[in-house]
Amino acid sequence: MSEALSIALAQINPVVGDVAGNIRRIRDARALAAGDGAQLVVFPELTVSGYPPEDLVLKSAFLDAVEAAVEDLARDTADGGPALLVGAPWRVGNDVHNAVLLLDKGAVAATRLKHHLPNYGVFDEARVFSPGAVPGPIQFRGVRLGVLICEDMWYADVAETLAECGAEILVVPNGSPFELGKGDVRLGRAVERVVETGLPLVYVNQLGGQDELVFDGASFALDAKGKLRLRLPAWQERVVTTTWSKGADGWTTQGTVAEEPGDDENIYQAMVLGLRDYVAKNGFPGVVLGLSGGIDSALAAAVAADALGADKVWCVMMPSPYTSRESLEDAAGVARLLGCRLDNVNIGPAMGAFDAMLSPLFHGRTPDITEENLQSRSRGLALMALSNKFGPMVLSTGNKSEMSTGYATLYGDMCGGYAVLKDVYKTAVFAVCRWRNAGRPEGGLGPNGPVMPERVITKPPSAELKPDQKDQDTLPPYDVLDGILHCLIEGEMGVEETVAKGYDDTVVRRVWRMLDRAEYKRRQAPPGVKITGRSFGRDRRYPITNGFTRTI
Repeated sequence: MSEALSIALAQINPVVGDVAGNIRRIRDARALAAGDGAQLVVFPELTVSGYPPEDLVLKSAFLDAVEAAVEDLARDTADGGPALLVGAPWRVGNDVHNAVLLLDKGAVAATRLKHHLPNYGVFDEARVFSPGAVPGPIQFRGVRLGVLICEDMWYADVAETLAECGAEILVVPNGSPFELGKGDVRLGRAVERVVETGLPLVYVNQLGGQDELVFDGASFALDAKGKLRLRLPAWQERVVTTTWSKGADGWTTQGTVAEEPGDDENIYQAMVLGLRDYVAKNGFPGVVLGLSGGIDSALAAAVAADALGADKVWCVMMPSPYTSRESLEDAAGVARLLGCRLDNVNIGPAMGAFDAMLSPLFHGRTPDITEENLQSRSRGLALMALSNKFGPMVLSTGNKSEMSTGYATLYGDMCGGYAVLKDVYKTAVFAVCRWRNAGRPEGGLGPNGPVMPERVITKPPSAELKPDQKDQDTLPPYDVLDGILHCLIEGEMGVEETVAKGYDDTVVRRVWRMLDRAEYKRRQAPPGVKITGRSFGRDRRYPITNGFTRTI
């Protein structure tokens, strides 16, 4: 029986579908770990394919490529260096499994299959994978390792079986997406498994953005008493080797426990990493966005500058006759502080052209929201033209409060390739802007210090589509609106439950109806990074045609 083992935690950023690139990333991490004397390198869930691979695993050609790459990677381990514990989609007979493979001494030495397949929220693994049997431990260098693949740690049965079969250390490869508060939940479940089994636990989570999901890393290790012995920094790639020793109290290790970011920092870092990877992994040269002088576009521009660098962020001010001088000054101030390019495209001629074009049909009708939306659509048209001509992706700037209530123009301010604030409520937008103005985040490529004038944060929000317009002319105050929306969306509460929280019955019913009526708009909105427990898109799926709300 061994009494010492060195395990490297490889918190890396794979790319879904990039099998060859992911194998290179695995090899690079292995080389780093070998330099630190690691005997085993543990990678996140499905690292070879990237996570989540979705319907790629239904293609036999993709599975062929994965298996060939794994077999080639396994041959590397004949060199006497570290063994690898890697995740990959894997065929067993006619079934495809979410698997973890031990690559050691030149071969695939052991295979373990995920037992619990998540089928809720953003997860639909039961659609593409078959569940595996509850696994037994893996023998490695005289130590029995109990492997739980991500969701398997959230239930007691797999860890209990592993402990009963003699496992000594629980090892958990993960593809656990970020959402606010998720870190505490993960740690709590891990502590439960440790308390139940009396075994230490190693938790390795991936990093990076994948479409609407972002993974924060924050990998950790617990001793047999549930004490946190190691935590890697969130939002950063890391390969860290831990030395485990066996004593009277079982296996334990020592390491640095990185500080947990606060909510504002987590929201900002999630947006930065989500946007950075969406742009880079999809091959865009940068982004272009409308800079209105308001707080949402200012925050979107700041996130983009921190994610990509100011030289890859193109801001465009598109004034109309209703644009205030303050807005022009504030947009210029944001671009100046960020160091981004700013151009001015006057949409007045487009408004005039639409008026002339439609006047025979609109004759005798009073101007209304139609003309307001034409302004927004003129701006969307201009941004899409710049994107088509020069290549940058259009970055949409709408927040969750607007997306929830439909306070956004389809084919106007909703157009774009990515909506970076899509899951951030307006009240959180204000808080995050103040946080970012106080200093640059770790890894940010933008400037130190303030990224927007103070007036951008303090002035009343306005779409400026008609004279003296304010958001609060149409919407309840944002602190009230966001509280109601949080009840209806994250809490899945009804009207009566929400009113019982202290909100006005009439306002709650009005917000409920707005939320329901805007579903068709959200179905056509660009993707955006998941921040909350119920993001629009894969996470929250409501019918567009829905008669229930008419009964409210």
